[in-house]
Amino acid sequence: MRDGQLYEVKGASKVFSKGGTEVRAVDNVSLSIAAGEFVALEGPSGSGKTTLLQLLGALDRPSNGSVFFEGRDLATLRDNDLAELRLRAFGFVFQHFNLIPTLTAVQNVEVALAPLGVPRSELRERSHGLLSEVGLDERASHLPSQLSGGEQQRVAIARALVVEPRVILADEPTGNLDTKTGSDVIDLLAGLAKLVDNTGPYLLPRGKSHMLKMTLGTRAA
Repeated sequence: MRDGQLYEVKGASKVFSKGGTEVRAVDNVSLSIAAGEFVALEGPSGSGKTTLLQLLGALDRPSNGSVFFEGRDLATLRDNDLAELRLRAFGFVFQHFNLIPTLTAVQNVEVALAPLGVPRSELRERSHGLLSEVGLDERASHLPSQLSGGEQQRVAIARALVVEPRVILADEPTGNLDTKTGSDVIDLLAGLAKLVDNTGPYLLPRGKSHMLKMTLGTRAA
């Protein structure tokens, strides 16, 4: 694996069996992602974007090929090692927010820290800090039902960041938002990716951006 590479994907495929038919959700994809890059996946529905993100986030293993993260082949790691990576290395942002409706915004962020045994005082401080970073500290005591779609997604982004992950993986983070709000969320993610603070709980310090196009499970560009 080359120096500076966060991910090295080599001929990765993911095959599912559906009703006796073989579906190649990801088909022989190879790519490299360096630390600090802001990468967007583009492609029509069914082109394999979500499946590729699941492979990158250690949520699934490839049927063939390999996915290396920081020099480690994810397909060869034990389940508990993968769980540890998902807990500490990756922050996930989903289309449907996945907030707990009975918890306030700050409590939804705190939930991500619960498995890490973070002291209560630090837990609250870090959660408020991230809500402030995404412009929502004044809404910290509000329930998800009292927040707009864009605000809920900002809470979800803060929740993903609070564990101080090395990677943020966002699966259609603007899919349930209007065009203006969706653009604001993308700007927020891009802005966080550009933050230069090697000691702070942020994504990855400065780096280039590029678009990765997918079609029918393969990399088109």
